[in-house]
Amino acid sequence: MTTKSILCVGVGVPGLPEGWEIIQVATPADARRHVQARPCAVGLLLVREADQRDVLHGFLQEHWAQHWIAVLPPALLAQPAWRQLVRDHCDDYHTWPVDNQRLRHALGHALGMAVLRADDAAPRAVGDAALTGQSAAITRLRRQIAKVAAASAPVLIWGESGSGKELAAQAVHAHSPRRKGPFVPINCGAIPAALIQSELFGHERGAFTGAARDKRGLLESAQGGSVFLDEIGDLPMELQANLLRFLQEKTIYRVGGTRSIAVDVRVIAASHVNLEQAVQRGAFREDLYYRLNVLALDVPPLRERRDDLLPLAEHFFHAFSGERAPRVKGFSSRAAQAIREHDWPGNVRELINRVRRAMVMAEGRLILPQDLGLKGTTAPAPLALDDVRIRAERDAIDASLLRAGSNITLAARDLGVSRMTLYRLLAKHGINAPSRAGYTDGQSE
Repeated sequence: MTTKSILCVGVGVPGLPEGWEIIQVATPADARRHVQARPCAVGLLLVREADQRDVLHGFLQEHWAQHWIAVLPPALLAQPAWRQLVRDHCDDYHTWPVDNQRLRHALGHALGMAVLRADDAAPRAVGDAALTGQSAAITRLRRQIAKVAAASAPVLIWGESGSGKELAAQAVHAHSPRRKGPFVPINCGAIPAALIQSELFGHERGAFTGAARDKRGLLESAQGGSVFLDEIGDLPMELQANLLRFLQEKTIYRVGGTRSIAVDVRVIAASHVNLEQAVQRGAFREDLYYRLNVLALDVPPLRERRDDLLPLAEHFFHAFSGERAPRVKGFSSRAAQAIREHDWPGNVRELINRVRRAMVMAEGRLILPQDLGLKGTTAPAPLALDDVRIRAERDAIDASLLRAGSNITLAARDLGVSRMTLYRLLAKHGINAPSRAGYTDGQSE
């Protein structure tokens, strides 16, 4: 029988059957030390009348991802502040004296939900998440990045604002032979025109008023690594000529300098405007465009990554968990539908901002469309009964796969169908099958 670990905070452990491992600690301070060494997915909070609500509130806010069940004296539960604590932080509650059978049932249910959500327990960094997913568009981009990274030629990345161009550039650098060298990002549109030449190429002492000493430019500081020129289309024409010379000769001249300096860096450039059209308008040098456009990458907008929307939203929910209102536990089915239907003109950056806003503004346990600022984004036309049934079926499958971390066995169990039936439903609704979408079938569990 699989051991079930319960972190029990407080005095007096109710009777539990064999197979349950009770890890007893007396205070929240002891629990903090234990959780750092050995996390438990389910916690049992044994509250007495002498306990301080503020101390417990701070502890539970820190460990919100655990499934907590509280046992309280009836007198405390009659107080509004304690009822608020239970609403905000606990999946269930009981009062003293404990009904052991009811408590065992509640703990079993909490443990089952913890298993379904296990994949969310260790979220990746926010930046990494933007390039993860199982959609065809992002899978294709990852394959291209792996090929491009191995070469040494310049890279030109195109993508809409907020789509993750810098993250793609970082991935190219991280998978390249230069990964041990520096990665220096430069926003060409953010540096004042009067300073950009000095910032890029550096300057010699006395080159201009205030140049009290020699200064290395950003290109020099990237020696042995990669330089990322973001929004290269905003680079002034005279600087475009200097950059072209650097790409051709691999040397630079500092402002006010007379000697050439060899610089070994890989140039990765990005733009949200079409540089080919900018060349035709005379706003960008044609020779520089062809120098940069040796290896091209297109970062897909979020609207072309529909299969990634909900996993990304869940990821950002966990990544920014410290900002959320205590009671907020996740997304409602209506919010998930609104996320799927929105066009996301601001791409990943917009998704992050809307999720963070909803985590603060939500008033219930689940985020609603209006919390995301997506209320009224769709005006559904009247649906036939068959259409309603199909939509409900697809929504149920999507929600189960999300809860199960894309594990087919767990999702089928959650839906009350066999694995083969779930596979047939995936095909029926055009949801990516496991072999293509990265789902797991749970056979090895």
